Amino acid sequence: MSAPKKHLSIGILTAGGDCPGLNAAIRGVAKAAIGTYGMDVVGILDGFTGLVQNRVIHLSDRELTGLLTLGGTMLGTSRDKPHRMAMPDGSTRDMTGAAVETYRRLNLDCLVCIGGDGTAKNALNLAQAGVHIVMLPKTIDNDVAETDITFGHDSARAIATEAIDRLHTTASSHSRIMVVNIMGNNAGWLALGASLAGGADVCLIPEIPYRMESVFDALRRRIAKGRRFSLVSLAEGSHPVPTKAGKRGSAAGKGKKGAKESKSAGKKGPSRATSSRKLAQQIEDELDIPTRVTTLGYVQRGGIPTPTDRLLATQMGTAATRLIVAGRFGVMVALQGGRTVPVALEEVAFKKKTVPLDHPLIEAARLIGLCLGD
Repeated sequence: MSAPKKHLSIGILTAGGDCPGLNAAIRGVAKAAIGTYGMDVVGILDGFTGLVQNRVIHLSDRELTGLLTLGGTMLGTSRDKPHRMAMPDGSTRDMTGAAVETYRRLNLDCLVCIGGDGTAKNALNLAQAGVHIVMLPKTIDNDVAETDITFGHDSARAIATEAIDRLHTTASSHSRIMVVNIMGNNAGWLALGASLAGGADVCLIPEIPYRMESVFDALRRRIAKGRRFSLVSLAEGSHPVPTKAGKRGSAAGKGKKGAKESKSAGKKGPSRATSSRKLAQQIEDELDIPTRVTTLGYVQRGGIPTPTDRLLATQMGTAATRLIVAGRFGVMVALQGGRTVPVALEEVAFKKKTVPLDHPLIEAARLIGLCLGD
């Protein structure tokens, strides 16, 4: 009979897109695990790819120094899925067994997975294969289910807000309309928050299909008041109301110049840049006002985390270690009502948290006259 383990051993990985606060979360988990609970901690490189390939580093206080304010992730990340891993020949294979084997070979008691909705699905798959999992929710989109907020969102919202602030001066100086493309493929939290904080005039989000006439009317009202410029924010997943044929209308519409639909539109619709350009072209055609596009893109995901995200990542990271010590696995650490609580992965995976149409931010937007396109 083998001797019992004297202390716990855990692994940490980051998966999906990067965002501010990942390193702060790694630090929160590891410092509590090492300093308070005497655990051994290994970092798994490049997300689930590193787990399948058994690529790890040992984490100690030395590796954690300076992480709190550092953007990105010291462990690297990827979007690979263990149950559908891409192979060099272009095929895919189920490598769940290899991931589980690495977990066992490292003699881990728990795997801490830090990521968004895709990570929740992969984590649930591994949990069902026998791996002890605790997940931390991150994403700038804030669309992970069952948590009030994800770390990374506040930092991205601050960046998007600053962009709108800066575009105000250019728009006013040149008497232009500026269209700002903001991330958010399925949920409008980021665009809506930044638009309210930055004073945009129109905000289009995926939850509210927009009508071009509503957008035009809002901009015309500003012109009638003598406003020489306007700011339009566009979440990348926003779309026009369905046409009578049941299909989504084109963002290009039928402006005075009749802009043609882009050939780059695929099954999921036009790219974020194409969609923004179409919208801008239609506005310019209809109102005869110079209209320019700024796509923020990956700028929103980079840089140092805000104090709010540092605090949230640390709070969630230390909560994860308490759950591990208590033997609570197969859960995600969620923030609900200001407190961290465990939520079963089954309640998180395959779900999206979108903006409710009766949310206080929607109400505030309507009360101050922010056009939502409906």
